[in-house]
Amino acid sequence: MIANGEILVDDEMKSVITKELAWHYSILPKEKLEDTLIFYVDNKDDKEKVIEDLQIIFGTDIKLIPVDSTLIEKGLSINYRKSNSKNTKTNPEDFLEYIISESIDFGSSDIHFEIYKDEARVRIRIDGILIEKNKINKEEYQEIVNRIKIQSNLDITEKRLPQDGRTRISDFDIRVSILPTLYGEKIVLRILGQDASNIDINKLGFEEIEQLHYIEAIKKSNGIVLISGPTGSGKTTTLYATLKILNETKRNIVTVEDPIEYTLEGINQVQLKEDIGLTFASALRSFLRQDPDVIMLGEIRDKETAEMAIRAALTGHLVLSTIHTNSAWGTISRLIDMGVPPFLLAETINISVAQRLVRKLCINCKKKTILNENDIPNLYKSLLRIKEHFLAVGCDKCFYTGYTGRRAIYEIIPMDEIMAENIKENKMDISSDVKENGFSKLSEKALEMLQTGETSLEEVYSILINRS
Repeated sequence: MIANGEILVDDEMKSVITKELAWHYSILPKEKLEDTLIFYVDNKDDKEKVIEDLQIIFGTDIKLIPVDSTLIEKGLSINYRKSNSKNTKTNPEDFLEYIISESIDFGSSDIHFEIYKDEARVRIRIDGILIEKNKINKEEYQEIVNRIKIQSNLDITEKRLPQDGRTRISDFDIRVSILPTLYGEKIVLRILGQDASNIDINKLGFEEIEQLHYIEAIKKSNGIVLISGPTGSGKTTTLYATLKILNETKRNIVTVEDPIEYTLEGINQVQLKEDIGLTFASALRSFLRQDPDVIMLGEIRDKETAEMAIRAALTGHLVLSTIHTNSAWGTISRLIDMGVPPFLLAETINISVAQRLVRKLCINCKKKTILNENDIPNLYKSLLRIKEHFLAVGCDKCFYTGYTGRRAIYEIIPMDEIMAENIKENKMDISSDVKENGFSKLSEKALEMLQTGETSLEEVYSILINRS
């Protein structure tokens, strides 16, 4: 079926042909009659040759419906996406394992199973954006829900209350969240347990001067290193790149996380369990009796945790943590608002870092166009000197999203005497001091990516209007 400029293939028809054959012949299955298989085919191909080959392969009559090549390319990309991974563990017979393995191959962070009135679907999150991957009929959906519950040691008879669990597939930990909705239970699988040994701080996106100051801050024997940003901004990856540097035999490193997203040999990782009283604050209290050198807290959420982190830093420990704020200086303001005395912050914070992940335009399909002044945030209309920019288009190389990969951008404030005085005086405007040290704001980094054509206005708009 063709709808909204896409060829939709249901799961029953999808299994008619292998991914390799679909791509080789540029065809997509439409329907199966009693003695005939019907396929969509690229209108540029030699239909007689394709029919002849397919009749030999399937041993039945073949009918082809020619359609525009862009429809075929998009349909193949969505329904039979190619994987660059060499993983051979995918088992097409087992739909759940197939979806999880394929999602891992694509670098997906989350898998969503959702049910509605007439059908169910699977979406996967790639580069921070959800993409529809499969349609599922409602009868099969319940079987998938039950299988996930069994693998995660959850109650298959409970359909009225949310449930949370964990399972392990293909050497990956999977966090399971089940939520009752109007038409059934929605499931989100978060892919965890990735090996952090391949994370390299040199490839995260720090500029040279930023990285030098950051390394200097984390090499101190005590103090606090704070990474801020919204959910999905790459904070955990930055922290694990940091731990990898610090992970030496002479150091005792302990972490408490919710959830544990990476594993790293040589560090002691603790999973947060608030339902039994294992909170960030209580874990930190226990850590201090474990003779630690480095402590990593997944997040500072409240005054108690903040005060415990300050105390740990004052007693000779290096504390790494994250916090949800819009900017590096906003982190300081948030902690002061929590009730932490400014003079203690000035004494203990080594560096404050804010970061975002910005999607990069696909170089195969991005399209240059005239920049409409009305599309620019008011603050930048007098500053932006470009007349053209690039739009995200979408092609088979980028799964029709218009983007491939992401780049981290950073805003850092190393702590020196001037910044310490600003904190003690609760001075809010520090733009000139930061500028003098050669550091840029997140909005300036985003603007630079827009001007060089690396990303789109749509992607950086929210960063610009936050004035971060």
